[in-house]
Amino acid sequence: MQYQIIENARIAPNVYLLDLAGDTSMLTAPGQFCQVQLPGFYLRRPISICDWDENGMTLIYKVIGQGTEALSKLETGAVLDVLNGLGNGYDVDACGDHPLVIGGGVGTPPLYGLTKALLRAGRQPQVILGFNTYEEIFLLDEFEDLDVPVTVTTADGSFGVKGFVTDAMADKDNRYIFACGPLPMLKAVYQKSGCPSGQYSLEERMACGFGACMGCSIQTKSGPKRVCKDGPVFRKEELPW
Repeated sequence: MQYQIIENARIAPNVYLLDLAGDTSMLTAPGQFCQVQLPGFYLRRPISICDWDENGMTLIYKVIGQGTEALSKLETGAVLDVLNGLGNGYDVDACGDHPLVIGGGVGTPPLYGLTKALLRAGRQPQVILGFNTYEEIFLLDEFEDLDVPVTVTTADGSFGVKGFVTDAMADKDNRYIFACGPLPMLKAVYQKSGCPSGQYSLEERMACGFGACMGCSIQTKSGPKRVCKDGPVFRKEELPW
């Protein structure tokens, strides 16, 4: 499916916001992702959906290789071929009234759309966002504009709480947790959480994006699962951590 670039702007060191105009009717839940085809590259790049409406969607990505570097150089008006509506997103009906939303680094973007969905569902979420330094923080103003409590942690203490997202959590916090971020962060949150359930979005290297190649398989309590097809969001009960 074809999408036109409306904006492709740097919002933090090596982090870009990409606004695309096009069909979003296949998006059904926050936490889904898309696969972006880039000219000259064989494999598509998986990128989580930050937010969307009837006119288009917002992606936020980090430049970590040649593909995303090429993406960062595309200008307004360029057209991208995108496989959209991939994966299973977050279930906002599974939590109580006061869930905890936890994001780390470039795991933050899908949690913005999730927080908006939780508010529409009548929930009152609290948000914890973790970054390495003050310079790397993004989307903070957007979260605060939603009028939800937001705590920011930085590993170097340059802003907010010094340390990691777990340093802003209560020991054995019983609130339902939605999380997205690097695997070490997710495992630390999982271990500190006192709630028996929760939803964790995993990051894995992907090829096809729809379950055919099995390249993103992980082990769960019920056997191997594909992050692209069976996830990327998994219930806490499924994860063997």
